[in-house]
Amino acid sequence: MKYPDFLQKNSKLGLIAPSFGCASTEPYHTRFQHALSYFESQGYKPVVGPNVYLEDGIGKSTTAEKCGAEINDFFLSDKCDAILSVGGGETMCEDLEFVDFDGIAAAKPKWFMGYSDNTNLTYTLATICDVASIYGPNASSFGMSPLHPFLTDAMALLEGNQLTVHNYEAWELEGLDSPENPTATLNCTEPFRMSVYHAGKLWQNFSDDADAKNDLERAITSVSPVRSDFDVSAAPDPLDLTVQGRMLGGCLDILCCLCGTKFDHTKDFIEKYNADGTIFFLEACDLNPLSILRGLWQLKNAGWFKNVKAFLFGRPLHINDSVMGLDCRQAVIHVLGDAGVPILFDLDIGHLPPQMPIICGAFGTIHAKGNTLSITYSLE
Repeated sequence: MKYPDFLQKNSKLGLIAPSFGCASTEPYHTRFQHALSYFESQGYKPVVGPNVYLEDGIGKSTTAEKCGAEINDFFLSDKCDAILSVGGGETMCEDLEFVDFDGIAAAKPKWFMGYSDNTNLTYTLATICDVASIYGPNASSFGMSPLHPFLTDAMALLEGNQLTVHNYEAWELEGLDSPENPTATLNCTEPFRMSVYHAGKLWQNFSDDADAKNDLERAITSVSPVRSDFDVSAAPDPLDLTVQGRMLGGCLDILCCLCGTKFDHTKDFIEKYNADGTIFFLEACDLNPLSILRGLWQLKNAGWFKNVKAFLFGRPLHINDSVMGLDCRQAVIHVLGDAGVPILFDLDIGHLPPQMPIICGAFGTIHAKGNTLSITYSLE
């Protein structure tokens, strides 16, 4: 695995729009302007790509050809030292036809950071080019004021000053940013509440939270017809779990789209790092519980989860959805419960912030203890 150089003061920070841009739509435009000011205040030189202020594409800033050209230019020229995507979107997959993966694999590596639709690049950089990437906040998020610690953690990771990340105390269910308040910070009203399915048992740190216990008992009752061993009474308590493996994953919506295409080099990656095993981190944007079930079934039967050591699931955007009596957590256990590895739920990954930045391709050590989670990256 190739790891890019970390950012230094006066580094040139490339900002591109392989998915949505930051044109005239609010709150994204104003928020991005504030992000530019933040990067400059930290001693970086922002270099804004030609597509960032465009909005003539379908589900992204502009045409796939122009998006691919922007990606190639920023990776293969000396105009920047690291690259951030300015936003997520819908159709970044079309860009891949125009990305010079051979050139990127042969060039000096650069960090790329983004999430959601940017899985199209964070995942393929690791699996095709053997270049580590960061599944983390898009550039426009740095326009909030004040910054939430997940953003300073992401910058510390890019700078090489921090190779361990932790969960945060609370998360945002309903955001406050709007065209009238474009720089609003996170509205973290929901307590972090991790649950772990391991050895046929579902564990959660109840503390004195009666609602949490009731929620979990409801989940057990709902799933028991699907898995008869779904029982919390004998679950490990207190939980103290450590797992190591090669970090791989992203947004499930996008990974299902990549699966089976010429851009799917997953099995090659798994074989290359067979001695390490993989830790899959996954989260969902548009998928409902049944879509999650079908998507995981697809990846499982495509051989993606061979030699997996653990699954890390972020909170899905539609976290409270239930379809035919099935919620998102139950859907996961239905497909992956027989994998014989720990499955961690409701983590700070993905669309319901804050989000721990994850180095896709790095060797990771996951430590779950009580209601806390840490990931330590080894650049090997």
